[in-house]
Amino acid sequence: MAQFTHPNLKDVPLASVLHALSDPTRLAIVRRLDEDVQGKGEGLACNGAAPCELPRATMSNHFTVLRSAGLIESRKQGTMVINRLRRSDVDARFPGLLDAVLQASA
Repeated sequence: MAQFTHPNLKDVPLASVLHALSDPTRLAIVRRLDEDVQGKGEGLACNGAAPCELPRATMSNHFTVLRSAGLIESRKQGTMVINRLRRSDVDARFPGLLDAVLQASA
């Protein structure tokens, strides 16, 4: 079973988070995952969070960048990978950042 590495947000610099959020596709993924968190969801499969026209390899790369920046956590569930926005962790480390970025890009 695949294991995912999730960094401690204390070790993640702001520049890494901003880089991850700078891509329109990754921003769309974060927005969709944020909607899931706000709706008390348990996370979304990759194809439920990402735009449907993305090739699988590109989608995988986007989720890797988001995970490396500490923005999401991923877990295997059967054959799917379920992703969840680490909203409370990110808000604790970078207060107001996600709200500002998501509101500015809306």
